[in-house]
Amino acid sequence: MKRFELLCARCSKRYPFRYESMRCACGGTLLVEYDLEAVARQVSKEALGQRPASMWRYREWLPVRDASAIVSLGEGWTPLVRLAAAERTLPLAQLWVKREEQNPTGSFKARGFAVAVSLLKEAGVRRAAVPSNGNAAGALAAYAAHAGIRASVFIPQDCPALIVRESVLYGAETYLVDGLIHDAGAIIEAGKTAEGWVNVGTLREPGRVEGKKTMGLELAEQFGWRLPSVIIYPTGGGSGIVGMWKAFRELQAMGWIDGPLPRLVSVQEAGCTPLVDALGGADAASGTAAREERAEARAAHRDGGASPTGMRVPSPPDLPLVADCLRHSGGTAVAVTRDAIARAQRSLGALGVSASPEGAATWAGLLELCDSGWIRQDDTVVLFNTSHALKYALPASGAEAPLIRSYADYVRLRES
Repeated sequence: MKRFELLCARCSKRYPFRYESMRCACGGTLLVEYDLEAVARQVSKEALGQRPASMWRYREWLPVRDASAIVSLGEGWTPLVRLAAAERTLPLAQLWVKREEQNPTGSFKARGFAVAVSLLKEAGVRRAAVPSNGNAAGALAAYAAHAGIRASVFIPQDCPALIVRESVLYGAETYLVDGLIHDAGAIIEAGKTAEGWVNVGTLREPGRVEGKKTMGLELAEQFGWRLPSVIIYPTGGGSGIVGMWKAFRELQAMGWIDGPLPRLVSVQEAGCTPLVDALGGADAASGTAAREERAEARAAHRDGGASPTGMRVPSPPDLPLVADCLRHSGGTAVAVTRDAIARAQRSLGALGVSASPEGAATWAGLLELCDSGWIRQDDTVVLFNTSHALKYALPASGAEAPLIRSYADYVRLRES
């Protein structure tokens, strides 16, 4: 029997494990805490090497008790590719790209939803919903379909058309929202009791962080249990940063790795930079209002340029938690423009990497960090390409799903 519970990331209060309501009484986020001594007794590095090449090789670090409840489409163990040609032009020692676009649904979101939907299945949940800038919607739609769970996804209306179509083809109830991701989340919260939805949005349940954690576990194993010095990661809600930092701390506590942990870098799109603002000490109240105003202006701007990105999350569910992970790692956050992202897509494409705008943002961020001297000559750097470029090949289109502004609109459309 697996032994784990929930631990508040803010006040360290402990709770019995549960499938939703991931907030402590103090307002902090609850994360899964394992009996790592028991994990170390159950598995070894050598045994891991004999297991199937999927993220479920790390099953002892995941909170699914019933193996028959695991919902998998073959996610994880994505390639780690060295960019040797680029190394010769940059002031660093080694440069690698983690190719998360090769996951089953074409993005890193497959990892989180494999665990989240497995937990829903284990709990007997029949309906789930998610607010999403795109790839989370497709991932929930796919994994819920595989598990026999009804999925409802709510996506800002400027989401690329292929991502919307993907959700529809997986059979999810799909709605475009006149607003941003927090507006989509408000619709779910307004209707979850009446509709029986479990909200599997970022940090609202335990599975997505734990699934993203496997990216960190994989990096450690792929590097021979020695970690890179810098990880550059595109960040919206922040569950990937939280998950990877959690993975490294768990491995460190087990004695499986030693030495300094990676410096984590969050890359955000200029105009919606809550982490950049937080690390710069911006006033929280005025900063949030300004971020939302800038993001709203961008959402209304349809100029046929670079695709909107999944990094557009004006108010992350637990901004202090993500910022603390960056600070404790010795890392930072940088903002890059949409023009820089578009150039970076072409640069990575010239290296044979099909990069989403979010993935390309890591290259743009790397160049800024090299120019500023933050990247060191002896650094080994890993970029995370979180999705492939073709998902963003077509502009937004409302043809595939109805447009709504509120839960009342949802109810009217459903009943019409």
